[in-house]
Amino acid sequence: MDGVDSGRVRLPDIQRPFVWGNAKVRDLVDSMYRGFPVGQVMFWENRADEHTKSIGVADKTQAGSMQVVDGQQRLTSLYAVVKGAKVLRDDYAEERIVVAFNPKTERFAVPDNAIRRSAEWIHDIRTVFEQPITARRDYIEALETAQGGERLSRDEETAIEVAINRLADVLKYQFYVVQLKESVGRETVADIFVRINSQGVKLSSGDFILTWLSVFWEQGRQELEDFARHSRFTPQEMSRMLDRPVRWTPKNPYLTLDAVHMLRVAMAVGNGRAQFADAYNALRGRDPRTREIVPENRERELEKLKEGHRVALDPKNWDKYLKVLERAGVRTSSMITSKNAVIYGYALWLIGRTRFGVSVDALREGMARWFFMVQITGRFSGSPESKAQEDLNRLNALTERTPEAFLEAIDAQIARTLTADWWSLSFPEDLHTSNIFGPAYLGYVAALTILDADTLLSTLKVKDWLDPSRRPVKGMEKHHLFPKDHLKQDLGITSYSHINQVANQALVEWSDNIEISNAKPSEYWDKQVRDKAIEGDRLAQQMWWHALPEDWTELPYDDFLKERRRLIAEVTYEGFRKLSDPNYQPRTASWPVADTTPVLPAFDELVRDGALAAGMELVPASGQTESIVEITEDGTLRLGDEEHKTPDLAAQADGAEDVDGWEYWMVKDDGRLLAEVRQGANA
Repeated sequence: MDGVDSGRVRLPDIQRPFVWGNAKVRDLVDSMYRGFPVGQVMFWENRADEHTKSIGVADKTQAGSMQVVDGQQRLTSLYAVVKGAKVLRDDYAEERIVVAFNPKTERFAVPDNAIRRSAEWIHDIRTVFEQPITARRDYIEALETAQGGERLSRDEETAIEVAINRLADVLKYQFYVVQLKESVGRETVADIFVRINSQGVKLSSGDFILTWLSVFWEQGRQELEDFARHSRFTPQEMSRMLDRPVRWTPKNPYLTLDAVHMLRVAMAVGNGRAQFADAYNALRGRDPRTREIVPENRERELEKLKEGHRVALDPKNWDKYLKVLERAGVRTSSMITSKNAVIYGYALWLIGRTRFGVSVDALREGMARWFFMVQITGRFSGSPESKAQEDLNRLNALTERTPEAFLEAIDAQIARTLTADWWSLSFPEDLHTSNIFGPAYLGYVAALTILDADTLLSTLKVKDWLDPSRRPVKGMEKHHLFPKDHLKQDLGITSYSHINQVANQALVEWSDNIEISNAKPSEYWDKQVRDKAIEGDRLAQQMWWHALPEDWTELPYDDFLKERRRLIAEVTYEGFRKLSDPNYQPRTASWPVADTTPVLPAFDELVRDGALAAGMELVPASGQTESIVEITEDGTLRLGDEEHKTPDLAAQADGAEDVDGWEYWMVKDDGRLLAEVRQGANA
């Protein structure tokens, strides 16, 4: 620990950020306390400082001579709890990990509010490592005070002293250490790291490429990580964090980036590769026939990557590309059906701009149509790398490098996909779902923003309620046109999926939804129209925007759903057609500039601090599955027999591969999204 503290033991940049949950840190300390084996640690003897990172986030004073190759998570865990240092999480947030200890029961725990209030617990074991004698005295005094001044027996004091001394002796735990000599090259060390990490906490193909970059182009990797980290903060926030002026960051209303996202863009643009497994072999210089490493091939592929990297991280390019999403009717991250659509869309935009010379205006219009197409069809929801490689190959096959050739290729792909049959048959069938976050329904919502539609029975615009700068407690809601209780009690329909069909939902103001409540359509509709003084052309226009059939209040429920799906398809098609209108100019979306630096808590912190309670149940906000997640005492999410550390991992286990887990899950009892709980705890 002293070596880490001074900087003599350091983390090579081929390693990962800290990914262990706090409960796993607790288990590590518990195992060491009991003398259980916790695995080996591998060091590399290397004094070069330019390819290393400090363990924790504090600055170190001594150049590293022993660099950690295997064992980062364990050493970082120990350093955090022993020294009280903050660690850098994989979402770039800084966190201090605290473990509590009960000397009477010899139990370890991640402290919650009950433990913090209890005199039977040492609330932070760091105090034991710093001053074990003082920690023992303070603990006994607090325990006796809590017992009304009653003194502990000699046997009790002895047992407490033994337990605390045993905890302090954790610092004497003997690890089995493997040491690589200084003569071992960086590429060999990187290969060792990759092989070790084919087990344990899994690495993706993108992580392997980032590891490779750490060996051969460390500056490039660092720039990718900086770009990703900055996407989480405004310039004002970054200025405060770095204590220097920052004029621009990639922050946007659509997604927060990670280094692998931008690596995908750079690889696609520079190397023409979307499939990371192939890209990794190419970057290493492996000859596809002999399987041998050819240094000349490696240098050539690296130079291509550097060029893609340069244009991908150019702020002007990023800002101009975001206008494509605005034009396509997307206002917030909740409207993104696939992060890969945004990432690969950026790659195609850059190719059109740099390789084919398409003007910014023409590219914005063409790519907005393309983005609308991939969003509404869910093109990148499955096998995204293969789909993106198809797109790259299609452009690479063009013999002419002209703006016209690029735009014709894009339009041809759109025309092949969004055929007349697709609009009249496939799209209405895609609307046969209760998933309000699915591609079909979100495509309809995007069309409403493009068409500048009102919310139903209101003068307020859909696009205004979706503006990310708005943070109302309640605003626009999805109202069941045939209310739930009416369907259950009067029509005998009890299926959750049948009741919550997207074709049974319309965008209304919250106050309207309360007033409508559970009245059947024939009872509330005419009254609402009269009360709102909506009539004539205005009423007809709103009914068209919101795809309400003539005399819809009198239709049988299933007939209503079928007809409304058809009308939603018509409205969505008109929104798509408007993207070809050169006079169409969307109003720029804005997003709030925070007054303070946001440090969003991890999931287990929310449980520990009482914002979420153990035993609380979560369900998918979209209703696409009927899964129920239970929050555990350790701050994990239990889905079936498996426990998951983060909402993202739980969402993936539920079959949602490309979503934000904080937006995916909501509290079953009150309907709050986890993202709202997290923001509220941070307020």
